[in-house]
Amino acid sequence: MADVPPTSDPTPASSDPRAAVIAVRDEVAKVVVGQDGVLSGIIAALLVGGHVLLEGVPGVAKTLLVKTVAAAFDLDFKRIQFTPDL
Repeated sequence: MADVPPTSDPTPASSDPRAAVIAVRDEVAKVVVGQDGVLSGIIAALLVGGHVLLEGVPGVAKTLLVKTVAAAFDLDFKRIQFTPDL
């Protein structure tokens, strides 16, 4: 496996995974309030390479939460709108 060169500007959180997760949680908490349990599940799934399906009534900030988490992890965001014919 090829060695990945270190970035020129490493963040302090890059050497401590716990600090990195806390930093992501803090960034998301600036935008989304009251979704701590869901956020923990999303972060855990991302760290182990899993998938997440968010369900809920309209207006509980599911899309905003995922957009914010994607931005915090510097990931792409794509939304799939569910319809009964899928």
